[in-house]
Amino acid sequence: MNSTEIQQAFDHLNHEYLALHRAKEDRYWGIHMGTDLDDAGFLAAEQAWTAFLSDPAKLRLVRELRRQAPDHRGLAGWQALFESHIVESAEAREAWDRVLLLESQLFALRRDFQPTHTAPSGAVEPASLGVLLMAMATNPDEAGRKSSFEGLRALETWVLSHGLLEIVKARNAFARLQGFADYFEYKVRKTERMSADELFVILDEFELLTRDAQSRSLEELKKRGGEAALAPWNQRFFASGDTTAEMDPYHPFSRAVSVWAESFRRLGITYRGARLTLDLLDRKGKDENGFCHGPVPAFFDGDQWVPAVVNFTSNAQPSQIGSGLDALETLFHEGGHAAHFANVTGDSPCFSQEFAPTSMAYAETQSMFLDSLIRDPDWRIRYARSLDGRTIPADLIRRHIEAAQPFKVTSERGILALPCFERELYRLPDAELTAERVLDLARQTERKIFGTEGPRPTVAVPHLLNQESAASYQGYLLAEMAVAQTRAWFLNRFGYLADNPAIGPLLALHYWAPGNSVSHDATLRSLMGEPFSGRALAEVCNRTVEEVWAQAQVSMEAARTRVYPEPALSLKADIRIVDGTLTIADNQRGDGALGEQFAQWLENR
Repeated sequence: MNSTEIQQAFDHLNHEYLALHRAKEDRYWGIHMGTDLDDAGFLAAEQAWTAFLSDPAKLRLVRELRRQAPDHRGLAGWQALFESHIVESAEAREAWDRVLLLESQLFALRRDFQPTHTAPSGAVEPASLGVLLMAMATNPDEAGRKSSFEGLRALETWVLSHGLLEIVKARNAFARLQGFADYFEYKVRKTERMSADELFVILDEFELLTRDAQSRSLEELKKRGGEAALAPWNQRFFASGDTTAEMDPYHPFSRAVSVWAESFRRLGITYRGARLTLDLLDRKGKDENGFCHGPVPAFFDGDQWVPAVVNFTSNAQPSQIGSGLDALETLFHEGGHAAHFANVTGDSPCFSQEFAPTSMAYAETQSMFLDSLIRDPDWRIRYARSLDGRTIPADLIRRHIEAAQPFKVTSERGILALPCFERELYRLPDAELTAERVLDLARQTERKIFGTEGPRPTVAVPHLLNQESAASYQGYLLAEMAVAQTRAWFLNRFGYLADNPAIGPLLALHYWAPGNSVSHDATLRSLMGEPFSGRALAEVCNRTVEEVWAQAQVSMEAARTRVYPEPALSLKADIRIVDGTLTIADNQRGDGALGEQFAQWLENR
């Protein structure tokens, strides 16, 4: 082929993928938002997209094109993508189709199942996962908290009796046909470019470095509530319930969109013309797991910039205590994903998408770095205000640190629990894959990681149910490690994080622009000049309350006196907030108007 023919073949790959990916993601959004009940249509669209990614003929074509054009960056990206997804044999392709079919069937059933609990009002009500977890943190009645926990345990039993065990067997069968010992090994290799053994060198070191801090956290729980505080339904309440309610007035749900937009503009973050759709409120039939997916990945199509199209969602209940802070976390986290994928500047959509070869740890580093800011004392001094204009008191920030810092380690080890469980789950022989054995494994894992049964039943974590997120949860912990490193570097370099306008451009240059063309470790080295490490996160977990409060006082005083530059005028995005099929706010009249419309709609609602 001559250079023109090579470029035409490359462009065809880009456009074919874009069409299949858009069709699959549009269906995904509709199905998961409860606005499209065509499960068969979604399955067909996902199978078509999967068939494209796993077509051996396309891999052979790309390898031949690369032989003739070895320096073509986009073709190198396509080769990496196909090699991450390729299914060589017809038998393996059939096995994968079975995985997708079983998952689709379970999802359709799960949509109609909702656990119940005794709400703070005293009424027995159906509840989503987010509502159950929030109630365990804030409900002052222990019997109510226990009912919320039992709702999560009921979900564990339900998924194990409605198809999860068969899905695990089918995933393992597929992985073995691909030459891997099990699905966990397969997934870690594909998503993080390391073996399970290499992963657990990192995870085991972190577990060891934070083991004593976890023991101290249990002692702190007992100080606060006696032995009863160690009951799994009580742990979240005694760890955070006391300040969650007090913090609530300073994080009003109605202001969450305005705060997110202003804070991101002050960080120098833009979306390069992307179209964002946000569905933030809980409702029946909607997926209970917050997520961000991009139907159109950003890229340069020749000289033409193709802006991203990105959707993200949460399941907030505006009247629930803690919902405002929860909404902020979603906006910063999922909005961080959107900023990342909207700023990838490759010459192909294969570089700006969340699936392999994109590392989950790499993708989550971007979102988790940004959502970490809203818990910083200097950020709260600038943004945490009640509807009548009162700034959050420093004493409340101190008491929040006293409440939260002893359990920072529990939060991080809570992430660690799922990969520890999943590794052993996929190692089980098929004959041992029974509900009783799996639940026993879950409880064993919780006792090892937490020192007692965990505050969140392991099998109730929704990531287990979908092949995109199954056996990938370790990416969150690897990302937390990278976040701790990144925060430390910015603090050492600039002295502050909140409203630092250097952050957005530096993230865009070093972390976002390359997309998945480089490894997670390479992006860290590009910004900081140092390799990946989990020790910074362990240091954060091991800090005492006194150490954290001393640093908080310094940062708050600096925030009060620092002269901040004016924020950028725009996020450079076309933003809609929807509730299902209803558009409730947009930024056609500016980002400020977006937040005002959202607040007004909530008031009218």
